[in-house]
Amino acid sequence: MTRPLWAPWRVEYIRSEKEEGCFLCRMFAESTDRENLILFRGTTVAVLMNRYPYNSGHLMVAPFRHIAGLEDRTTEEILEMETLTARAVAVLRDVMAPQGFNIGINLGAAAGAGLEDHLHQHIVPRWVGDTNFMPVMSDTRVVPETLLDTYDLLLEKFNPKADATQMTKLETPKDPRNLEA
Repeated sequence: MTRPLWAPWRVEYIRSEKEEGCFLCRMFAESTDRENLILFRGTTVAVLMNRYPYNSGHLMVAPFRHIAGLEDRTTEEILEMETLTARAVAVLRDVMAPQGFNIGINLGAAAGAGLEDHLHQHIVPRWVGDTNFMPVMSDTRVVPETLLDTYDLLLEKFNPKADATQMTKLETPKDPRNLEA
């Protein structure tokens, strides 16, 4: 039996006034990584938390360049996106111990892309029973900690020497499973 992932709290994003231009490009141009929930800046892509998550720990990996299609990526962007996706999975496993993941890219509005013009890949940690009666029956979502608390926990694993209030550009490790690299 197919089980849907209900996320009625995302209506806040759907109904919110959208900013002019691309919010990812704006965030990448700013130096306020904690405020923008950017966990890791690689050479060509970044890992950031989704401000309107489907689940705690919902991350995105996106190129710095404003591109819409998979075919628009350079070889470097392809490699770094996949390397950082693998690293994000390793970090989430270490910090949050999920029992599974949904990982994917929505290309176009018909596929569910909320931001169609800037390619990004979603990484959603999942637990058995992670959707329950609260969002369905009472339009209430139970989130065990604030986005910034989750940010601080994840940031520490992406860069063990990082100060949670200040993030700098880091090199992607050779082996994404090596959290100390």
